[in-house]
Amino acid sequence: MAETGLRERALRHLARRDHSRAELARKLAPHGSAEEIGDVLDRITELGLLSDDRFAEAWVRGKAARFGTSRLRSELARRGVARDTIDAAIAAESGEDDTERARAVWRGKFGAPPGDAREWARQARFLQSRGFGTDVIRKILKENPDESA
Repeated sequence: MAETGLRERALRHLARRDHSRAELARKLAPHGSAEEIGDVLDRITELGLLSDDRFAEAWVRGKAARFGTSRLRSELARRGVARDTIDAAIAAESGEDDTERARAVWRGKFGAPPGDAREWARQARFLQSRGFGTDVIRKILKENPDESA
């Protein structure tokens, strides 16, 4: 009976959005034993309802326009996705490189080059918080906005 309740809970979570296996296990943990949860997750994985690959691809597709590669990697790792799955999902969505995404994010937030060191640091911190590397940040903030448009 407990396994039926766990399966129903798992399906309700998956009906809202895709989850990684680790996320779903964490959400089900208060409601059953580790063995029961493992059995339910194995079964819904066999049925194709739970897939870390599908979750990672959908998550990257939804977030890639706003975040850099390092942030995408760390967020997926935090959600319990395996490194090879993360690499495959990011490679599948790499329509544009970090520089182009950083430029688009920067343009949407600021649009004007930094006027002084304080503003430069503020813009750099913003881009860094979005997961862009220091080399990409330097390139974006040092270029003339008229040349990149």
